[in-house]
Amino acid sequence: MKIYNESLTEMKKIVRRYTTQTTDLEVEKQVAQIVENVRAKGDDALKFYESKFDGVELDKLRIPDSQIEKAYQSISTDLKNALELAKRNIIAYHEMELQHGFVDAAQPGIIRGQKVTPLERVGLYVPGGTAAYPSTILMNALPAKIAGVDEIIMVTPPQKDGVAAAVLAAAKIAGVTAVYQVGGAQAIAALAYGTEAIPRVNKIVGPGNIFVATAKKQVFGQVAIDMVAGPSEIGILADQTANARQLAADLLSQAEHDKRARAILITNSKELADKVSKEVEKQLISLPRKEIAEVAIKERGFIAIMDSIADMFTLMNDVAPEHLEVQLTDPMQYLSSIRNAGSVFLGKYASEPLGDYVAGPNHVLPTGGTAKFSSPLGVYDFVKKTSFIQFSKAALKNDLKAITTLARTEGLEAHARAVESRFKGDEK
Repeated sequence: MKIYNESLTEMKKIVRRYTTQTTDLEVEKQVAQIVENVRAKGDDALKFYESKFDGVELDKLRIPDSQIEKAYQSISTDLKNALELAKRNIIAYHEMELQHGFVDAAQPGIIRGQKVTPLERVGLYVPGGTAAYPSTILMNALPAKIAGVDEIIMVTPPQKDGVAAAVLAAAKIAGVTAVYQVGGAQAIAALAYGTEAIPRVNKIVGPGNIFVATAKKQVFGQVAIDMVAGPSEIGILADQTANARQLAADLLSQAEHDKRARAILITNSKELADKVSKEVEKQLISLPRKEIAEVAIKERGFIAIMDSIADMFTLMNDVAPEHLEVQLTDPMQYLSSIRNAGSVFLGKYASEPLGDYVAGPNHVLPTGGTAKFSSPLGVYDFVKKTSFIQFSKAALKNDLKAITTLARTEGLEAHARAVESRFKGDEK
């Protein structure tokens, strides 16, 4: 791994080079064409693109419930137990995120409040291809179920040998309403606009490749989306007490996701930096996904040596990583120093994959520096809020002058007259 030993100012410049988001205009153009074709031609366009991109000829897009049940029965007991453990922990954590409306009637003649309503139907995109992600299904679907969403429509790319049993089993365990074998930008378009087979949704969640992310960005406004997710990231803050072998393993746990993944270690120990760099090279040799992880490490990974722990946190807050491990002595004392991170892992035993699978907090997290203004996926992502007010005549009259003054200051005479009409002549 590249090792930098620069000043904080210089390291901030280097971080920007690693984290700057770019737009692929050719992908934008291709996706726009796919989205428009699906909007115009519906299921026929979906079947055409699945044949073209995935090499699968589809008769029906929806996977029958009987096939999902068969897949559930076919998975091992160990996998069922693991998924059920993850489900219990995800539910226990996310139930604490439930939001409730409120009513304020403290002022005479005035009732104000907020109503919290779950979304009617959400779409869940589940990646296929080089890896199947049953954990992603639980992380996306269970908060929606807790929020009270009526329908969860899942889409996932078709496979020549059929969608992975683990994926279908997870859909059953998570309470997904229906599963459709369609992927890529065309799946996002189908969820956004609806087709003959796939119903239109109110919001689309779930990760995907650059085509999926671009499609989500393009249909935003037609529907809501969770985020425009980029490649996976891990940032680690560690001092000389940390274990180099463990740090290297954790860095590689994210590097194996994607060639564009980011793995970053910031430390105040040159000795640790050298050890971790060597450990990464050593562990890469036997990694099944070496080809992917090696590119990510060489092109997007680095180690930064800083003068102090304070500078380490300042730089990492500038990175705003998706996952942040704090492997320092008594890590809990530093929680208040973390301003920008998707999810935080404190101590040597809070290895990042713990959060990916069974700890309970969501693993759908802001990437690409968006942790500076975004949050992990949660129950709050599957509800909408509506404000309401009720005023008595006396309460409205008490505020009449303030309302009409503001309305006329803004040049909106009809606004002022609308309120004044309540006090002129018969009220109807």
